[in-house]
Amino acid sequence: MERLILHEDRISGNCYKIRLVAALLGLPIERRQYDVLKRETRTESFLAQVNANGRIPVLQIGDRFLPESNAACWYLASRSPLVPADRFEQADMLRWMFFEQYNHEPNVATVRFWQAFLGIENLTEAQRALLPGKRVAGEAALRLMDEHLAGRDYFVGHSLTLADICLYAYTHVAEEGGFDLGAYPYVQAWLGRIAGQPGYIGIEA
Repeated sequence: MERLILHEDRISGNCYKIRLVAALLGLPIERRQYDVLKRETRTESFLAQVNANGRIPVLQIGDRFLPESNAACWYLASRSPLVPADRFEQADMLRWMFFEQYNHEPNVATVRFWQAFLGIENLTEAQRALLPGKRVAGEAALRLMDEHLAGRDYFVGHSLTLADICLYAYTHVAEEGGFDLGAYPYVQAWLGRIAGQPGYIGIEA
């Protein structure tokens, strides 16, 4: 495999999920750090050379750049056991990865960022207006996950897939945004199973 460089901010769950996939697969990956709070992904050089959309993570593969966290996870794992062989299970895995980016991340991750890193007192009026709705939507996503995990160990099939890793990244730090994971016992048990995987690394690694 070509040289892999992850353009990231260590506080980001979207960046962490790529590092976790690489760690679980034993893939070496270099890291380039940016501080999103200092708008380091909005500089002229970053926009011109890394991602014109001004966002991280970006997985650099040789001299090519791949934005979007779940696309990067797919690139790393597409020929590994983290992707099911069965076509329906592959599609179901993608369904949960889309759910993560559409229903889970915009709410659970956003509230975590606002509360733990920006500070509620520093939110704009518009952000404050959105906060209650995002909390409700975040709880709905966690509740749906908990219901799905009742009686099963993983989101798809009977083993770990990218669906689990992508959902794990922000779920395991959801309490930093004020979400009570104690209300979701099946999610909690699933979090423990992910953390017990050989090669696991934490978000602070």
